[in-house]
Amino acid sequence: MIDPDKPVVSPAFTSEPLGQELPKSPNKFILPALVIVFLGLGVYSGVLLKSSKASGGSLIGGGGLSGIQSEIPESGVKVGDIFGSPDEKAFNTTATGVLDKGGINGEGTHKLVRPGGVSQTVYLTSTVIDLDQLVNHQVTIWGETFKGQKAGWLMDVGRAKVENLNAPLPN
Repeated sequence: MIDPDKPVVSPAFTSEPLGQELPKSPNKFILPALVIVFLGLGVYSGVLLKSSKASGGSLIGGGGLSGIQSEIPESGVKVGDIFGSPDEKAFNTTATGVLDKGGINGEGTHKLVRPGGVSQTVYLTSTVIDLDQLVNHQVTIWGETFKGQKAGWLMDVGRAKVENLNAPLPN
């Protein structure tokens, strides 16, 4: 029975511990040691990836993709050479034409001239390939289409294959 003269106090609000000790704080050196370990692993993995990329290899499967070149050689290009990203799914839009310098009103650095007139021209940019090395050659390009303000078709090129050397511009 409850005594009306005594106040009821819940155990959660008492200032006395209920027989449980608070957990001790972790060692003050654990957190800095973990940070150093993770930084070391990050640097190591970055070096590993860079060396794999520089040698043309792949971390998966033990070898690079044959026929794909990351950079255009100084000796020039040959028919059948493929440059850029090996990932066909990342750049799934394709077009074939003769590569020429110049964009349109600040959009694109190059253009792919195709048969059918100006309406068929693809204006290009690329962060993956040096397009200057492919100028005046007929190429098939793989890229991602973007909405242009002035260009009817604006594409970021991720991959290119040389089809013909020194090709004339189509009409």
